[in-house]
Parts: sequence; structure tokens; C-alpha cells
Amino acid sequence: METSYLMIIALLLGGLAATVPVFIVLFAIGLIGLVFFTGIDPMITVEVLYRSMDRFSLIVVLFFVLCGNIMTTGTIVEKLIKTANVLVGFLPGGLAMAGVLACGFFGAISGSTVATVVAIGGFMIPALLEHRYPERFTVGIMTTAPILGVVIPPSISMILYAMVTNVPLETFFLTGFIPGILIMAAMSLYAWWYCRQQPEIITMPKPTLPQVLATFRESFWALMLPVLIFGGIYSGTFTANEAAVVACFYAFFVEIVIHRDMRLAEVKKVIVSSAVTSATLLIIVAGASVFGEYLTFEQIPGKITNAVVDHIQAQWLFLLATGILLLVIGMFMDIISATIILTPILYPMLHRFGIDPMHFGLLMTVNLGIGYATPPLGVSLYIAGAVANRNILYVTRAVMPFLLIQVGVLALLTFWPDLVLWLPRWLADYGG
Repeated sequence: METSYLMIIALLLGGLAATVPVFIVLFAIGLIGLVFFTGIDPMITVEVLYRSMDRFSLIVVLFFVLCGNIMTTGTIVEKLIKTANVLVGFLPGGLAMAGVLACGFFGAISGSTVATVVAIGGFMIPALLEHRYPERFTVGIMTTAPILGVVIPPSISMILYAMVTNVPLETFFLTGFIPGILIMAAMSLYAWWYCRQQPEIITMPKPTLPQVLATFRESFWALMLPVLIFGGIYSGTFTANEAAVVACFYAFFVEIVIHRDMRLAEVKKVIVSSAVTSATLLIIVAGASVFGEYLTFEQIPGKITNAVVDHIQAQWLFLLATGILLLVIGMFMDIISATIILTPILYPMLHRFGIDPMHFGLLMTVNLGIGYATPPLGVSLYIAGAVANRNILYVTRAVMPFLLIQVGVLALLTFWPDLVLWLPRWLADYGG
């Protein structure tokens, strides 16, 4: 390995270990690599920065962020939780299952794990504790279930993967539904089994038919939001980009006119907050693009591909090795940066091993999504710890059973690609 590569790796790891903001680390190291190791005019970075953010596909990210903020400001989230509760709340562990189901509902709109932790975890953790659920179980399940925010479409990480690889986004979205359902089912089954052994837990009474109908009537407009998004996309009424805009207008209309739970004065606050979040994402994309430009000039993806192919021949071994690598990277790097940096490196290898790019994109999303709840830098750990007033060590112990469940589902998805690709092949006539 060349000395320059070792220096770049040392600077990258050192910057991350020193908790320097990721976008600064990526931009600075990319700039150093371009100027000092390739001899490129530093002004090229200006073009790279502009080109990285001048992409129409990024609009979908910005508007789904806004849509998520609208829901957390209004009462759509509360109504989604009520619906989930009336469906499963009366079962042993039902309130915990309702939390998992609510994460799935919210993930089908927001596209963000962090937003799901804040919106659902902030509401469900106190509710579970009030119903005498064990604290460690409560913290564990509501820290890990929000992975559904990036697995179930629309997913911000899926959007970025599609942007880098040019796979059709609408078809790629279809790969996330079955994995999301499997994760929800596995975690709910564990909650049912665990809570049956805890007699102190307060189980909610079985709702009557009028109560169920009243809840669905109250939540109708909230439940129609994911129907509008996916119904519009897959009926051909509008594209994924247009769906994000439609979803925002719909959410604003429902909260202001129908639910009347959001005042017009709050609209400005929601838009500004979303703009700040979106700007943060764009800055990360820009910093990663400069680092990616250095990788391209040095032809590092091709060199890594050749090195990997020389040492790994079997497809299953490549999937296993990259899966472990992504899990480790997810412990230290956020999913946005990791997706933008790693996709150009790993994508060229897929053809060599006969791996479908959509299958691998889904695996990358789930792998890095698990990283949100993995120590030492998993963001969800710190958010849930703040809500429950517990330190990082306590939260880390609490999430372990649920991480094992998610890794088990991930292993199934890794070595059974037809399970992931069945829906795209059936609904979108995908030939992969």
C-alpha cells in the first residue's frame, strides 16, 4: 500500500476518533489528497461542491425531511400510535408491539431513523414505563425499532444510494417492504414472548368494535399519507420526487385544516427547522463528494476491487465480509456519509461476484441502519438515553437482544436475495 494511502487513512480515522464533524473531516482530507497527492488545482473543489448539491434527486430528501417535521409538530404521530395500539395493544407485550408498529408507520413517511427515535421513542418510552414494562426492555426496543425509518421506504439512505448508482428509485423502494415487515414481526414476537413472563406489566383491555372504528375514523387522514405516497408512485400518478412534495402539502393541509392542531404561526418554525436539517445533510453530501473525487482520481475503487477479487472468490464470502465491514463502519459513521463514501467503492465489485445492485443496496441500508443503535457512536443510543435519563452503558446493554434479532434478519436477507427482490420482480417487472 502506498504511503499516501496510509496517511489518508490515518487522517480519516484520527479525525473521526477526535469527534471532528464528519463533513469537515471528509472535505479536508479530500482536499489534502487532491492538492498534495494528485497535484490537482484546489479550485476544482469548488466545481465538485457545486456539482454534488446541484442534483434534482436531492429534492426528495429535503421534502421528506419537511414532511417528518410536520408530523412531529402536529398530531399525525399521535394518531399513528393510537392506531397501532388499538391493533395489538391488548396482547401480551402489546404496547411494545404498538411502538414497533408505530415506528413502521412513521418510517413509511419520514425516511429517517433519527426522526423516528425522537417522534416515537419520545412518546412511547414514558408510556411503556407507566404501564410497568421493565425499563431495560423498554429502552432496548424503542432504541432499535426506529431502524424501520431507513428500511421501510421512503428512506433517505436509499435515495442517496440510488442517486450514486443510478438504479431506479421507485423500484429500489420496493426492496424495503419485506425486510421491514420481517423486522417488525421478529421484534414483536420477541416482545410477546418476553412480556408473557412479566406478570407486573399492565395489559390494556381488548378494544370493542366501536372503539376500533372510532380510532380508525380519527386516524383516517394520518393513515392515508403513506397510501397517498406509495399509491401515487406505483400507480404512475407522480414520481418519487413529486410524491415528497405532494406529501408535504397533504400533511400541512391535514394538520392545519382538518386536525387543526398546527397553527399558521408554527409553519415558519417547521420550515426553518427542516431547512437546517436539510442543510446539514447537504453539507455532508458536499464534504463526501470532495473525498469521493480524490478516490476517483487515485482510482482507488478499481484497486480495491482487484485486491478483493484476488483474495475472495466466493459470492457468499464477499457478502459476509462486506456485511461485517458495514456493521463495523456503522458503529462510527452516520448512514448518510457512509452511503455516499462506500457505494462508489463497493458498487464496482458487485458485477464481479454476480450480486444484484438492488439487493446489495438494501443490505447496505440495513447494515448501516443497525449502526444507529450500535456503540460507541450510535445516535439512537444517545437520544434514547436522554429520554430515559440513562447513560450510554445502560442503553448499550438494553439494546443487545434486539440487535441480535436484527442481525439475524439481516443474515436471512443477505443469503436469500430472492426474498428481497420478489416484490420488485412482481410489481415492477424487475429483471435483476
